[in-house]
Amino acid sequence: MKLAAGAGMDVREDVLTRYDLYTADEVFLTGTAAEVIPVVNIDRRSIGSGKPGPVTRRLAKVYHKFACSNGTPIV
Repeated sequence: MKLAAGAGMDVREDVLTRYDLYTADEVFLTGTAAEVIPVVNIDRRSIGSGKPGPVTRRLAKVYHKFACSNGTPIV
């Protein structure tokens, strides 16, 4: 959330319903090992265009850049 806010993205926490997810333009998951994972369908329903959207792609780049410059390399 700090990375997204630092990149000028609107960030907030909220409780979402399944309907909110079904009707979202984009959905993604984040995690330390997974970084940013686009969700393109839920319960066989396409999310947005069914492809990773611009916000997800942008955040993935921001996260990857941060991880590469601040993380411990795995060899």
